[in-house]
Amino acid sequence: MNIKASIFYAKSLIFPKTEKKSSARRSFIGAVFCIGLSLIPLIVVINVTDGMIEGMTQRLIGLSSGHLQAYISPYYSKVRKVESFEKVAEEVLKIDGVESCYPEVNLNALATANEYKTGAQIRAVPKDIFKKDKNFVSLFEFVEGSAENFGINKNIIIGKQLSELLNVKVGDSIRIITTKRVAQKVVPKLTAFTVCGIVSSGYQELDALWTFVSLEDAYENLPIFTVKKITKTVENLFTEEEETITTEKIESNANFVIIINTTDGFSVNISQVQREVQKFFAEYANVYRWNQIHQSKFENFASTKVMLVFIMVLIVLVASINISSAIIMMIMERQKEIAILKSLGASSKGVSISFLITGIACSIGGVIIGVPFGILISKFFNEIIKGTELILNFFVKLFAKGQIELLNPEHYIQNVEISISTGSVLLVCFGTIVLSVVVSLIPSIKAGKEKPLDILRKN
Repeated sequence: MNIKASIFYAKSLIFPKTEKKSSARRSFIGAVFCIGLSLIPLIVVINVTDGMIEGMTQRLIGLSSGHLQAYISPYYSKVRKVESFEKVAEEVLKIDGVESCYPEVNLNALATANEYKTGAQIRAVPKDIFKKDKNFVSLFEFVEGSAENFGINKNIIIGKQLSELLNVKVGDSIRIITTKRVAQKVVPKLTAFTVCGIVSSGYQELDALWTFVSLEDAYENLPIFTVKKITKTVENLFTEEEETITTEKIESNANFVIIINTTDGFSVNISQVQREVQKFFAEYANVYRWNQIHQSKFENFASTKVMLVFIMVLIVLVASINISSAIIMMIMERQKEIAILKSLGASSKGVSISFLITGIACSIGGVIIGVPFGILISKFFNEIIKGTELILNFFVKLFAKGQIELLNPEHYIQNVEISISTGSVLLVCFGTIVLSVVVSLIPSIKAGKEKPLDILRKN
């Protein structure tokens, strides 16, 4: 029995000419649909998680850390004034491989308005950053207001969630509470600002408490530097009398950083740029790559994706067991045919190959059903989620109060940029076919080893 004969017999198993009701036939069709249905969520999970992780990564790098981040010591004299700090950033821009950079001062504070209060992360940035920086332009969306008056007359921009926590809108005033040292005591300082814009990156876990002020406003109105007076009593060696000497020590609760973007943040050459920037600052700064700053988050992303894909693979594995069941059912129904074929000279290997081809055909049928539907759902994932939320919230309003959000905006991107990974889809198809071979192998070999005399005696 050659391969051509095995394929011909497999064809008769898959597409029988008889109209007789067959349990094996129903089992085969059921196995095809089970494989197809199990592949749909697997394809969706792979594409959606890839899009979500890519979107989060873009925002973490583009809006938070840049490709490189230089943490500068507050004792570095050039961070004492806005002008000298900006000149340092201009010098860094001259380093080979650096495409863009900007200075930033970070400060933790308390924001209060309308009898509400919450923690806030103050980010002092250049006043034109929302117009010139490509990441701020493309990844931030103005929910309300604009950046036209940012940095003028103490106008600031805040995150969407912060505006909701404080119940403020554009034009409202918020007060930033910081601390400063006065006569050896730490006292609070209250500074009023006006909201000129409310922004959202679509990833609230990242920008929930961001409050953007201009560098000029930060240096003029916030206690970035604190002068601490230190008094010492020393003995004069000439007069043998004690003298009191008072010295001043400058301290700061703020972080001074320069956000640096290279030509390619995923290039192996980024380490070389990192060394050059570190060499420029010497002992006055520590320079870190984006994957060092966000290492824990990226590990969390990767582990979450692996876990989800693993669960979906288990579903496919369970569904593939139906292939084995379908082949066993076919063997039981076709025992007489197997006995006749072997009596006419068909080899055990040829019979086994026929049933193995049947199992492979079952998985291919499942792939043809599942993969296109999975890709289609992935393409319209955002629309499906929004439509489902509208339907659910319609019924929620009828019977209860509240609102359902399938993707919690505090932890997920609200608009996932889906990009179909051809390599991943092909890998899923190949893996499914290999899995079908594995589960079909034992019953197919068993079918080939059936002895004609034993079969005829039983029947």
